[in-house]
Amino acid sequence: MRISSSAVSCNVADVRAASGFLQEHLGFREEMAADGFASLSRDDAGVNVIFLRTGLATLPAEQRDVHAAGVILAFVVDDLEGELARLQAAGVAITMPLTVEAWGERAFQVREPNGVIVQLVDWNGPTGTS
Repeated sequence: MRISSSAVSCNVADVRAASGFLQEHLGFREEMAADGFASLSRDDAGVNVIFLRTGLATLPAEQRDVHAAGVILAFVVDDLEGELARLQAAGVAITMPLTVEAWGERAFQVREPNGVIVQLVDWNGPTGTS
């Protein structure tokens, strides 16, 4: 098997709001869009984010009305504090404050308008440990 690209797909009620949030606040661009669908990317993200409107007939019946509950879109960034300040200044609600874990992960979270969690993170753990 050869994987040529990667994407994460989230079912949400309002695709336009989700797409707009990632574009406005996280610098994604919409690559493709149609009624009930949007695919977004960034050159540096390594993964596309796809939003599908809940209830789409193109989805299998058991998936159509399942919201992306529990999904965390996590993006590693270079300047975590700078991103936190930028998002706060833009009026984005921080839903998990900046936390530091014993293993070196530092992260904070926001939610896009449908409730999908977006986590910005960096890793400052000791090198050479597992």
